[in-house]
Amino acid sequence: MSVRWLFPEPDPQAVRDLAAHLGIQPLTARVLASRGFADAESAHRFLSASIDDLQPPQLLRGMREAVERLRAAIAAREKILIYGDYDVDGTVSVVILKKAIELAGGEAGFHVPHRLKDGYGMRAEVIERAAAMGVRLIISVDTGIRATEVVRGARELGIDVIVTDHHLPDAELPPALAVLNPNRRDCSYPDKNLCGAGVAFKLVQALLSSLSWPQAKLARMLKSFLKLVAVATVADVVPLLGENRIIVKYGLQGLHRVHNPGLRALLEVSGLLNGRAPSAHQVAFQIAPRINAAGRMDDAQNVIRMFLTEDLECARKLAKELHSLNQERQQTEAEIVRLILEECSRAPVADDQAALVFSGPNWHRGVVGIVASRLVDRFCRPVFVLSEEEGEAQGSGRSIAPFHLLDALESMPDLFTRFGGHRQAAGVSMPLEAVAQFRERLNTYARERLTPADFVPQLAIDAVVDLKELTTGPVVAELLAMAPFGFGNPSPLLAIRDAEVAAAPVVLKEKHLRVHLRQNGRSLFSKAWNFAERAGELPAGARCDAAFTLEEDPYSESRGWGGWTATLRDVRPA
Repeated sequence: MSVRWLFPEPDPQAVRDLAAHLGIQPLTARVLASRGFADAESAHRFLSASIDDLQPPQLLRGMREAVERLRAAIAAREKILIYGDYDVDGTVSVVILKKAIELAGGEAGFHVPHRLKDGYGMRAEVIERAAAMGVRLIISVDTGIRATEVVRGARELGIDVIVTDHHLPDAELPPALAVLNPNRRDCSYPDKNLCGAGVAFKLVQALLSSLSWPQAKLARMLKSFLKLVAVATVADVVPLLGENRIIVKYGLQGLHRVHNPGLRALLEVSGLLNGRAPSAHQVAFQIAPRINAAGRMDDAQNVIRMFLTEDLECARKLAKELHSLNQERQQTEAEIVRLILEECSRAPVADDQAALVFSGPNWHRGVVGIVASRLVDRFCRPVFVLSEEEGEAQGSGRSIAPFHLLDALESMPDLFTRFGGHRQAAGVSMPLEAVAQFRERLNTYARERLTPADFVPQLAIDAVVDLKELTTGPVVAELLAMAPFGFGNPSPLLAIRDAEVAAAPVVLKEKHLRVHLRQNGRSLFSKAWNFAERAGELPAGARCDAAFTLEEDPYSESRGWGGWTATLRDVRPA
């Protein structure tokens, strides 16, 4: 599939002024300007973000009521239940809130639903069981914002509910004692992109700040919590800007030295217990999938047990189980992708199909969301993948940037028995006979809002460079200081024009390439993942334009070379 390259057009004088004002290299200034940090104040705030820049938790509407009720419950030794979700965001939220309540002198139980048996969200029968056990306070984490009837039922049973969530609310908020969600319409909290664990962390921050601890102790404990919150923030694919960037930057720094047995065991089984802080990329692709595997393939409560145990051997046993479940998840996912691509080979995706819905009997519901993500990458269209079971279809959708999934679902609520989500990801349940109509109505809705250009993958180039710029002063170090990189703040994407392929590419492991490019006497050696089938585009002596990202490379640094590497993203004839 061809890729459209988008080039920035920064104001040259503004770039020069930015470089001079901040004392940075011109290339760094061009990248910052292309990302919207064209004035010195915003660029400096981005580059020098401090842990002291975390927003005061009291800015969240409902925080005062939540902390007062939670402290009263702790003082009275009331039974507290934390009601979470089964993904990384939900399980981490449970862990940090439970630990914070214990630090404040209380105790809390927890409930996490089983994805396949219980489905997503809060359920009335769980609340009824909690009431029978004497629970008088329930705190939801990463869930609950649309559980209006369940929360109303809890209130009728004499249970107070504090909802902490980040998903988009209905027009009517649940009738809870407090609803902590930066996305509620009447909340002026300045950063709307916190994940569920981020919102739970704000409650933790407010609770611990109310305990009259010495400032040094409070700061130390909050930094400790940031380690897990950073993992959840990366895993939930929220923009790594603003407060999220601070959380991830300082949380990842803390992961170079870990005392929690569960976190140590997880880093160990992921191959990252090496005395170095993992990158956001390593969290996203090596740590988060292992945590998510529990909720996708088995029981997410094992994740919470792993993070709560003080027994290293027990933690290692649970971490190894997560590793095995992740391998099973990968195999299951690959099989569903294979079946769908076979279907597409028989009936290719047509130009007038603006959104895609695939369904099959007994597809594992724990992996259909990941499958949808793979298919979005392949077809550059919104995709839902549904499992057909006992007269019902359930599954998940993922989207492309211009298309709001939840808005689409809210235009056809009559089709669903249950639905929810946000702009880029959503889940649905519906009668099996509604699938054909869902496919038709989603496609019609998408056709009215998307254009052919939206179906072409894009590369947003940050700057066009000459290779000699990459060896000028501290420019690479300045660019890498823009980390952590991830959704909303990707690795700098640079382009060189009219470079020469200095030698035939070297094939690595049958599907990757090592490519040597030369421009004006300077060389660039780049890795090119899954590029082997494109080796014919890069014969020795060819002239090409190349787009590549810069990334830290500890292996290269340990061998005495530069501590960075280039990864080829696309090439085209010069």
